[in-house]
Amino acid sequence: FDYVLVAKISDDENSHLVRKQKAFIETLKKKLNIHVSEDDDDNKVFYCIRAPEKIFETYRYLLKVSDACNWSCEQQGTIPQSTRIRIVDFILHHTHIDSEEEYLPDLMKKNVFETHFCLHEKREQKELKQSWARWSACFRGQPITNVRNYLGEKVALYFLWLGWYTFLLIPASVIGLVVFLYGLAFYSTSPLIKEVCQSNVIMCPLCDNTCRVWELSDTCMYAKVLYFYSFYSTVFLEFWKCHRSSYVSAWKVFDWCEEEEELILEIVNNAHCEPKMHRHSYLRSTIVLVLVTLMLLVIIGLTHVLVVSRVIATVLLAENSTWQVITENSQTVAVMLGAVLHYITITVMTRVKAHKPPTHSHAAVERSFTVKMFIFQFFTMFSSLIYTAFFLGRINGHPGGYVRISGKWRLEECHPSGCLTDLFIQMSIIMVLKQTFNNIFEYSGPWFSRWLKRKKAQKFRRRCVKCFKKEAMNTKEGSELCENCKLEDLHRNYSLIKTDRFSLFNEFLEMVIQFSFTTIFVAAFPLAPLLALLNNIIEIRLDAIKMVSLERRLVPMKANDIGVWTDVLEAIGVLAVIANGLVIGISSDFIPRLVYQYFYGPCASGSATGIDCMVGYINNTLSIANVSDERVREDFTSSQMVTYSGINVTHCSYRDYRSNEDFSLTNQYWVILAARLVFIILFEHVVVIFKCVASWFVPTSPLDVTNERLYDKLRRLKEELRSFKEHNRTL
Repeated sequence: FDYVLVAKISDDENSHLVRKQKAFIETLKKKLNIHVSEDDDDNKVFYCIRAPEKIFETYRYLLKVSDACNWSCEQQGTIPQSTRIRIVDFILHHTHIDSEEEYLPDLMKKNVFETHFCLHEKREQKELKQSWARWSACFRGQPITNVRNYLGEKVALYFLWLGWYTFLLIPASVIGLVVFLYGLAFYSTSPLIKEVCQSNVIMCPLCDNTCRVWELSDTCMYAKVLYFYSFYSTVFLEFWKCHRSSYVSAWKVFDWCEEEEELILEIVNNAHCEPKMHRHSYLRSTIVLVLVTLMLLVIIGLTHVLVVSRVIATVLLAENSTWQVITENSQTVAVMLGAVLHYITITVMTRVKAHKPPTHSHAAVERSFTVKMFIFQFFTMFSSLIYTAFFLGRINGHPGGYVRISGKWRLEECHPSGCLTDLFIQMSIIMVLKQTFNNIFEYSGPWFSRWLKRKKAQKFRRRCVKCFKKEAMNTKEGSELCENCKLEDLHRNYSLIKTDRFSLFNEFLEMVIQFSFTTIFVAAFPLAPLLALLNNIIEIRLDAIKMVSLERRLVPMKANDIGVWTDVLEAIGVLAVIANGLVIGISSDFIPRLVYQYFYGPCASGSATGIDCMVGYINNTLSIANVSDERVREDFTSSQMVTYSGINVTHCSYRDYRSNEDFSLTNQYWVILAARLVFIILFEHVVVIFKCVASWFVPTSPLDVTNERLYDKLRRLKEELRSFKEHNRTL
């Protein structure tokens, strides 16, 4: 069978639902002479659909005469089952009951039909299980062509892209790991680390009331761990385009056009169809823009809630915790709790599904939906990280002039060891939690659901064994199975997890968001590519097992690229350049170190010898607040100005470039700000130029693919000319 519709059996043959069932089935039979057989169970009826060969011959002919030169595999042999399923699926979703113009999705909403699905082919399914869809095949290559033959080009291109992306994560993971290990192995040689670890500088309290002054040397451990930065390659897409072209050329879909394919299917469905004109509504576009803006404002509001919750958590942990280790590290614990809360927010918001377009909607509608959903998910993921990277510790004020929420709670400062530490902690927690729990629920949910449903269908398997199931499986194509084996096969597919065209959308969205994590802010978290690599090795097999064994067969869709996701990835690449430039130029100490080395350090004069140019840098980045200043006394209590060893202090230091007398910004601050801006502009221009050169250097299509396509077209044209001459001779 090409397709199966399922409905509940009703005792009343004259009921409203039964009449609509029969009307839809009769419309199908009359429309294109589609054969529909009924198989009844205790409480369900399966309408098994088989389309006549004439439909597929019409499709083949229209491909041949189309403008896009769709000289695809369907014209070079028998029509594969994947193509049959795709065409029948289109016909079903574009058939309506004439009296009320209700289409299949409308009938399913009214419970006229319970569900619909296409059947797994046992032999092909078994082959994919053995070679691909099992955990023992984690480190094998993927049989992409077999996947394409069974699940269609769209699914095959997803796995091809995911495999290529995972492969290119290997060098990025190695670089990130080397940078991280370098920071751990060579910290002892850095004068900055020594200066931090041997410092006697007393720092100002990080919160109100309970936080005391602390010593800079307390952050020695963090300084050792976080002595690094790097950024990821931006040429991934160019190599992907080159890799993709060799496959789509071999599949004969290089010149395939989605809009023309829809027109061909429309004609196959109805030879008298009218063209659907493209329309644009400025009113509708304005409404959509307003709604998207409102959703983004809601997400930004949630980010503010996370910020406020971290501020309040810092105070509560410092004042009310019975554990001294939490009291002393209240800010770090609050950052970690904030990261967990951010992950929970992400999980909740990703469950908020926008209204999906109908499954028979135009391709442009699906592209628009994809872009809107990605923007929504992207801002949900990165809004809090953007605040941490570029605003945390820069808008909180200074001793004697702190910024407070409602005049009560002091805005949080960066982690004692620097602002990148907060970003590092947040990204590591979110990535680990998200990938771990996603994979657990993504696999266990469908597996457990299938197990429960299959328990109910055991009786059909027992009956089928009695009628020689093995012989039934090995019968020739087109021959009839016994009734028990038919029901067993139908129930086996019915018990699987329901799928639709958005099942693949969800997989793409998950991986593209992960790609964002491995490129944006990777300068602050070089281990992101390594975590993504480990996850993707599992993700490929997890998705394969789901699609082959745990889920109903996806309707095989035709494609020659990953569609609008290419544009999304291009946008992420641009954002990655901007974000990493800002992280290096603003969030990290890279620019202040250079400015100190060449303008304010011991080597600034050019005459210093035998001394490290970075000696004294840490003290240079600190400003001093005197307790004698009335404004400072208002921010700190006398108990806060006592060290943990019991020493009263008369002044404390804080990270900023301000005057010790009136808290005004020093000249060095403005020099560093100018240097940051110059670096960001140069960095982004250099990387963009590099991207353009790489785009020109790496061909979109390899020469052997171009030559093969040229040869294939020449051969096809010669065949057409030969057929034309033979036809003229017969006349």
